[in-house]
Amino acid sequence: MAKFLIRRLLSYLVLIFLASSIAYLIAATTLSPSSYFRQQQPPPSEQAIEQQLEQLNLNPDTPLAERYATWVSGVVVGDFGRTITNESVNEAVARKAGVTLRLITAGTLIGATVGVAVGAYSAVRQYGRFDRSATVAAFFLMAVPAVVVAVTLQVGAVMINDAAGYRLLEYGGEYSANLEAGFWGHLLDRIQHGILPTLALSLSLFAVFSRYQRNMMLDVLGSDFVRTAMAKGLTRRAAMLKHALRTALIPTITYFTFTVGILMANATFTEKIFGWHGMGAWVVDSIVTNDVNAVAAVTCFMAVCVMAASFLSDVLYAWLDPRVRVS
Repeated sequence: MAKFLIRRLLSYLVLIFLASSIAYLIAATTLSPSSYFRQQQPPPSEQAIEQQLEQLNLNPDTPLAERYATWVSGVVVGDFGRTITNESVNEAVARKAGVTLRLITAGTLIGATVGVAVGAYSAVRQYGRFDRSATVAAFFLMAVPAVVVAVTLQVGAVMINDAAGYRLLEYGGEYSANLEAGFWGHLLDRIQHGILPTLALSLSLFAVFSRYQRNMMLDVLGSDFVRTAMAKGLTRRAAMLKHALRTALIPTITYFTFTVGILMANATFTEKIFGWHGMGAWVVDSIVTNDVNAVAAVTCFMAVCVMAASFLSDVLYAWLDPRVRVS
């Protein structure tokens, strides 16, 4: 098992480096940092612009290979350079990464857990009322774009607040500015602000995982090992949980990696809509301002998140499947 995980980890490190490098090269050849400075009022002189671009390693007159070598030499020691506003990229990442991680971690845990549970129970109650209701809800959520889900939640929050007569649900920002309520008051305020964005991400994951887990569960319910377990004296509930669900989770764990990429894309829209200043919102702003170093840093962060999810998937896969542990 250890050799299997080490091999996978090394391959993930290579993939992260390749993804970050490709993102930098594409950004460096397609974005135009000089246009950001020319749009300033009053616009600086061409000499000042060139000096600023040279300082930020963004001068288009410098060969791309040389700029890339400079960027890589900094990344190797943990320095992603500076943003187009001359702010440390590392400091911006440290400030914004926690926002996105809180959002996607909560969304993943809730969406995946509820989705797997609903999917497994739907398979056990195939064609029952619960199964039909879950199927309709899942297909509806999969058909609706994440942007529409987020905006709908905002509109619903406004309607609920108006009906309640006070601000029950928060639908903008990460926290209330200038709030003086102590530790527990601030914690409650952040939870209130996090409910709707987390729900927006959770719903899409719930829909996907519930359908996938239902299909995987149906494949194993009639298997010989499940019937054998029940013939040996296990109750149906115990056989479902200990044998059927454990086996059905193996392909679902593998599928989990692919959903993280979709989750990161959904988080980008969710952050912009709900006014969260995370990595997703930052990459949109960075593209608008032609910030090459910031785009590369966000891509590296997203690659790390996807690869971390892949590694977690490998660990869970090895734990669920004994064949991997002896390989």
